[in-house]
Amino acid sequence: MIHAGALPGTPKNLYSTKKIIKTAVEEAHIFSHEGADALLIENMHDRPYLNKTVGPEITSVMTAIACEIKAKIQLPLGIQILAGANKEALAVALAAGLEFIRAEGFVFGHLADEGWINSDAGELLRYRKQIGAEHIQILTDIKKKHSSHAATVDISLEETAKAAEFFLSDGIIVSGKTTSEKADIKEVQAVKKVTKLPVIIGSGIDQYNIKEYWNYADGFIIGSFFKKNGYWENAVDKKRVKQFMQQIHQLRT
Repeated sequence: MIHAGALPGTPKNLYSTKKIIKTAVEEAHIFSHEGADALLIENMHDRPYLNKTVGPEITSVMTAIACEIKAKIQLPLGIQILAGANKEALAVALAAGLEFIRAEGFVFGHLADEGWINSDAGELLRYRKQIGAEHIQILTDIKKKHSSHAATVDISLEETAKAAEFFLSDGIIVSGKTTSEKADIKEVQAVKKVTKLPVIIGSGIDQYNIKEYWNYADGFIIGSFFKKNGYWENAVDKKRVKQFMQQIHQLRT
């Protein structure tokens, strides 16, 4: 994960667009140098997030960040724009030549910090078709973290995964309840059994627990662990990235 600095107009914005882009590129270089397989840009610092929409200043700066990283780093690159701004993410991905987006609220509505999030699979995939972006994969969170799923309590995680696959998701993301909290390994195993799609763990993975998940997931999104002291708001710690990737190398060999 590349957590872009707070963007223009957001409450925590402190830096110029030029500096925000420079920092994001520097983090991308660290991940690339240490052997990461792919990168994912996210506007994590833009809290509090808007509900499924962002202004043109956010879309434009995220496009600039993505273009700059894509020009300098030869890795698959994706984007997520919080909260649930999936159309905007897809538009940025098309403009910047990215390979995938991470989308929340794809199937089944849920109550999030930002309010009620409507599902948008039908609208989003039609938009992808209309703009000629069908080559861009849409990886979808199910029973998303930082959210209440009381309205769908009678629908299991497995059934949610099946619905996402039926609605043409390109990959399933399973997370813990909050940022940095690991996913329930039994839930990951259960989802893996009911879908042919790639299953990705979206939170809580570190160099100490990845071994137990290694055989049950197709990918891992790492954010907080790579930061100084393991806290998402801090800068990337190159030593942590190196140690983690050494563990990955051992697991692969």
